[in-house]
Amino acid sequence: MTPEIRKIVTYDEEVLIEGFQPAASPWRMFAVAAVVRNPWAGRFVEDLKPEIQAYGPVLGELLTDRMIALAGGGAAIEAYGKAAVVGLDGEVEHASGLIHTLRFGNHFREAVGAKSYLSFTNTRGGANAPIMVPLMDKNDAGRRSHYLTIQFAIPDAPRADEIVVVLGGATTGRPHHRIGDRYQDLKDLGHDVDNPAAV
Repeated sequence: MTPEIRKIVTYDEEVLIEGFQPAASPWRMFAVAAVVRNPWAGRFVEDLKPEIQAYGPVLGELLTDRMIALAGGGAAIEAYGKAAVVGLDGEVEHASGLIHTLRFGNHFREAVGAKSYLSFTNTRGGANAPIMVPLMDKNDAGRRSHYLTIQFAIPDAPRADEIVVVLGGATTGRPHHRIGDRYQDLKDLGHDVDNPAAV
């Protein structure tokens, strides 16, 4: 049992000027999406596990390999995330099922050497629906400079019986980051950030 992939779409954005100021280095965000036939479309299926276990490793490896090639290596990716959009004949549970499995996400985590969890969205929509991929620092969940969102759309996907499965990444945080990190807020509130149990 393997996923039926109709197409693979790559998104790549490089920002040179942000906030009317040149970026010290280009701010690059990119994503790879697989448009997959939804094996559960149009009906209620109680047990999703067989397809999840079969599809997860294939999609995780495929998308990760392409992401690493885009970045020029896993070390170049500082922020990462995942998303899925299910077509109108499917459930949000179907989108969630394909991306919320270690068999899918661990390929990406290991390839980029990450410690933090993969931020995510799972939504439903028709063709050309917004695909939103939230990103966060791969090692530091409190690093706000790397709270980013990739947004793009595929004009002919997802069809009603499809799921778009996506990995996203960025090589830097936002240029001119100046809102501080979560830790400074906690210090300002009197929390001991060196003692996680106190937060």
